[in-house]
Amino acid sequence: MALPLTEPPAKAHQSFLYSPISTDLDTLDAHIAFLGIPYGSAYHAGAITNDQTKAPDAVRSVTDRVSRHLERYDYDVGGPIYDGRAIKAVDVGNVPADMTDLRSHYVRAEEAVRKILKAGALPITIGGDHGIPIPILRAFEGRGPITLIQVDAHIDWRDDVNGVRDGLSSPIRRASEMEHIGDIFQIGIRAQGSGRPEEVEAAAAYGSNIIPAFEVHDAGIEAVLARIPDGGNYYITIDADGLDPTVMPAVEGPAPGGLTFHQVRKLIHGLVGKGRVVGMDIVEITPSTDVNMITCITAGRLIVNLIGAAVRANYFDAPKA
Repeated sequence: MALPLTEPPAKAHQSFLYSPISTDLDTLDAHIAFLGIPYGSAYHAGAITNDQTKAPDAVRSVTDRVSRHLERYDYDVGGPIYDGRAIKAVDVGNVPADMTDLRSHYVRAEEAVRKILKAGALPITIGGDHGIPIPILRAFEGRGPITLIQVDAHIDWRDDVNGVRDGLSSPIRRASEMEHIGDIFQIGIRAQGSGRPEEVEAAAAYGSNIIPAFEVHDAGIEAVLARIPDGGNYYITIDADGLDPTVMPAVEGPAPGGLTFHQVRKLIHGLVGKGRVVGMDIVEITPSTDVNMITCITAGRLIVNLIGAAVRANYFDAPKA
């Protein structure tokens, strides 16, 4: 094959899974919408732009390691990701931050998710720190009851940190206050985070199902799935430190003994089979500390498993080509 003298430089992937970019959410036509929410609610000035803000684009950049080609056979899902169906998946880009009004980022994030839901699309979000499920879950107002499934090393039940009530240590506490959130399952909990005895007591008073990582290892993820009621609407929020740091090393709070990729994959497939997963986010990736981009690739593979399972469960009205 004759080669040209020069060729254009390689460019990083701008969208996830080669999907078209569509930032006009008022005319959104999609079954699946990939959304980046880079910014949280900072506890101090130095955290306004942290390593996690780079994660949405970092995960996009490894698209060719997550899926070499969409039409290829994917053993995680039993065939091509979209199963040869006319699935409309789009990347709606990142929610921008206004440096003159940092609080407005959550307002835009919530409105973006509301528009995605109004369009009938499944929102799959890449963060950002673990504050971002707060505006996402607010957008599900009136769509409950929703069973919240959290994979995390930490319970995230702080009422506030430094007076900030919607930061990365508070998403599950804030979710528990939303009328449309019902049962909460917190899976993979271990070691220490910002939670004090009073936060553990508050979670218990709500009736949260706290399932430590070692209980999962001893009893199996099947035992966890058996505890989750069938026929529900499930929202999944995955903190990267919920998985073992040998699997997802690029996190701020690594703790040994975390969940395996296989366990989380089985959890996702199990939830799709039990009812309907109405959304998912993956947060708390610190790209600058990643090892061979394996954390970002793993995040992408978890998203692929949700999509592949949902397509095969006929979530979307999309006939085969």
